[in-house]
This record gives sequence, C-alpha cells and structure tokens, in this order.
Amino acid sequence: MKRVTQIIVLIVAGEMIFSLPFHTARFFRPTLLDVFNISNTNLGDIFAIYGITAMLAYFPGGLIADRYSARKLLATSMLATAFGGFYMATIPDAFSLALLYGYWGITTIFLFWAAMLKATREWGGNLSQGKAFGILDGGRGLVAAAFAVFSVAFMAGFLPEDVVSSTGAEQRAAFRNVILLYSFTTAAVGVLTWFLLPDTESLPDQASIGNSFKGAMSVLHKRTVWAKAGIVIFAYCGYKGLDNLSLYAVQVLGMNEVEGARLFAYASYLRPIAAVAAGIVADRFVASRVIGLTFTVLTVSFGMLWLAVPENGWLTIIYANIYVSVFAVFAIRGIYFALLQETKTPTELTGTTIGIVSFIGYTPEIFFAPIAGRILDASPGIEGHQNYFLFLAALSAVGLFTVFYLVRVNKQHG
Repeated sequence: MKRVTQIIVLIVAGEMIFSLPFHTARFFRPTLLDVFNISNTNLGDIFAIYGITAMLAYFPGGLIADRYSARKLLATSMLATAFGGFYMATIPDAFSLALLYGYWGITTIFLFWAAMLKATREWGGNLSQGKAFGILDGGRGLVAAAFAVFSVAFMAGFLPEDVVSSTGAEQRAAFRNVILLYSFTTAAVGVLTWFLLPDTESLPDQASIGNSFKGAMSVLHKRTVWAKAGIVIFAYCGYKGLDNLSLYAVQVLGMNEVEGARLFAYASYLRPIAAVAAGIVADRFVASRVIGLTFTVLTVSFGMLWLAVPENGWLTIIYANIYVSVFAVFAIRGIYFALLQETKTPTELTGTTIGIVSFIGYTPEIFFAPIAGRILDASPGIEGHQNYFLFLAALSAVGLFTVFYLVRVNKQHG
C-alpha cells in the first residue's frame, strides 16, 4: 500500500507543479492572450524567461536530489509555486508576468524535477524502468486531462451560454477564477506531499559534496549522456508543439475558445494510455527502439498537418493526425528517462545525470516558444500554422537520427 501511495503522490504532485505555468497557457491560450493583452510573440518571450531560469536550476537541482529527501524538496516547491499563482490571479502586466514565469522556472525545477525522477527510478527498481516512468507520465497525463476538463467546465460556468458574446470583463473574471482554482489545488497537493511521502533524509558532508562534483564531471564526458539530452530536446519540442493546438482549433478549424480548450483537454486523455503502453513495450523491446518508432510517426503526422487544409476532404485527416501526434508525443515523454537504465547509469549518479540531461534537454523552454510565436505571427491564419507544423516535422526527423546515434554509441560502450 505504501508503494501505491508513493507513486500516486509523485504522479499528482508531478503534474500539478506545472499546472500554473503550463496548463493555463496550453488549455486556455486564446483566453490568456486576450486577458493579459499579449501576442503569441510576447507569450513566447515570456516562456523564454521561464526556460532560462529553469535551465539554470536543473543542474544544481540534480546535485541536491542526490543528497536530500524528496518529501521536503517536493512539498516546498509546490507551496512556492502556488504562491506565484495567487499573484497571477491579480492579472499583472506583461513585464510582471515575465518576472513571474522566471520565478516559476526556479520553483518548479530547482527542488522538484530531479527529486521526482530519482524517486521514480528507485520505485521502479532494475526491471521495470519503462513501466515506472510510463506510469508516472501516464498518471500525470490522466491528472492533467481530468483537471483540464474540470477547469474548462469551471470557467464555462462563469461565462454566458453563448461564449462568443462574453465581454472582456466576463472573460477576465472567469479566467481569474481558473487561476485561483489551480493555485489552491497546487498548495493542497504540496501539503499532502509533505505528509504522505516517506522521509529519506541524507545529510551531505564535505566529502560527499566533493564526490558529487567529481561524478558530474564523469557524467559530462559520456557521449550517451549528450545523446540522451539530444533526444529529450527534440521530444520536448514535440511536446511544446502541442501548446498551440487550441489556438489552431480556434483560428483554423473555426471553434470558439471553450471548444478549442476542450479539444486539447480531451486529447490529453491519450497521455496515460500512450505513456503506460510505451513503458510496457519499452521494458520488452528496449526504450530506444520505441522512441525511434515514435519519432518516425511524429515526422509523418506533423508532415500531414503541414499539408492539410480545413476542407471536407481533409477534416478527418486533420483530426486523425492531431490525435496521432498527441499519442506519439506522450509515448516518448513517458519513457525517455528509461534510457538511464538502458545506458547503465549508476544509481548513485541518478540525480546528477538527470540534472545534466535536463539542463541540456529542456533548452526548448528558452528557444521554442519565441520561434513558434514568430512563425505564427509572421503569417496569420492557416499559413502560419502550416509553417509551424513543418517546423515540428523537421525537428522530429532530427530526433530520429539522434536515436540512431545513441544506439550506436551505447553498443560501442556496451
């Protein structure tokens, strides 16, 4: 029962920590742009600020995760993140919003990310790494989808039945309530994390701190680590690429803002199925093969969306490829940290390796949103979205070649 409780806590905490900076922009993007009076380019630059502070937090966060209790690190992070949500609910100006995202880059990563993944690897043991990470990400997806559907309905309750006729003031008030909902929930989960996760405190001494830095240097010299980081980069670009699906639904498919949010909320229910299925298959056939296959699927799927136009003959193809791409993205996310076991990463260097791989692998937090925003704003309407999907297809193709490189290097050092 303790093991079940532990993974459930990791799942819920692992998703809610990112709900304020990401769910609000992913599920409610058109509303967020209107309420804060910003453009896609502005929002991309704001996410770049988050990416910079997050990138700086990954490596020291990995060192800390190898030395301190996950219980204390995770709970502290969640309460600090919720505090930022209460400030967001005041609807600050664009500059203050950028500072808030910079703050969130620290609170969601520094004490949280590596600690969560290390706890998950320990939970999975030697034989079930794919399942462990698949269950973590799949469970996170289920939490995200369920909470997104609830929050969309929650926001709709504050708007008139004809959403299109809602005033700016009504949209502002409704979205503020959504932000407060996410903030209170994040704080509550932080408190539960404190009480439900076991305490595995390991106080550092000078020798262990020195060993951590020696370990970090040895990790940096491994080509497999750089290849894993490359895979995370291109997989994460695909994940970030999904952020604009609700905007695509509104601007190209003709949906209203609630319908657009609902489309991606429903698509998010694929995440637990994709992640858990990928985890099971990865334990049977190794993670790198599954990741290579999913990158291939993404390249084709995004390529089809690049060519598609919203006419009767294409609508079925558009919807099919939206769901296929969502499934493939979530499948990769569910298992790319299972590569730690495939490449024989020492257990005592788990946090350090995760910190380094994440430091490099999540750099799309800095560059992806600014590029995506400019692609969309440069050619408003369907052309901008087609150019955007071509960009995603190209990135997925490079991700596939990175998998080939990892397999080759791993064989040479096997």
